[in-house]
Amino acid sequence: MELPDLTAIEAESRTLALAASPFELHGGLCGWLAGGGAAVREWPARVLADDALPTPAEGGALDELREASAAQLADRSFDFALLLPAADTSLAERSGALFEWCRGFLGGFGLAGGGKTKLSDEGQEALADLGKLASAQPQSDGDEEDEIALVEIEEFVRVAVLLLHGDCVLAAQHRQRLN
Repeated sequence: MELPDLTAIEAESRTLALAASPFELHGGLCGWLAGGGAAVREWPARVLADDALPTPAEGGALDELREASAAQLADRSFDFALLLPAADTSLAERSGALFEWCRGFLGGFGLAGGGKTKLSDEGQEALADLGKLASAQPQSDGDEEDEIALVEIEEFVRVAVLLLHGDCVLAAQHRQRLN
């Protein structure tokens, strides 16, 4: 399932007066889901820790973002995608969005209680690395090596999220089936 268009997500976020970028929102949603949070329509209130926030419209861009993200994380084909700017935007914009995504992820993961789950050694390392990325600053410009490095970091983040989802959600589901 594909993520909705970034422009539609931005528009609905503005309409709902959400105080986060689309990248931070998606990171927070994915952190929430990877940490064991439920894929509920009122996810922005949970992810942004503000019960006064309105629930996204059914079938709207934010609702589609929730459905697509949950489906991608649950899919065993590893087709999980990060919501980030297009590849033709500046290195600064793309790296800044990735670091915002990581900050959102850590917040959502913590709110969902992902830290309460016993993480694998790899999961603990991945979470620590995501923390380092969340505190990074965007690079204003760069060369082809920097572009390649950013693509590699994006792939690392994608795999780290799948690993943490596996530790917190899939492992718990597997244990339930065994009992």
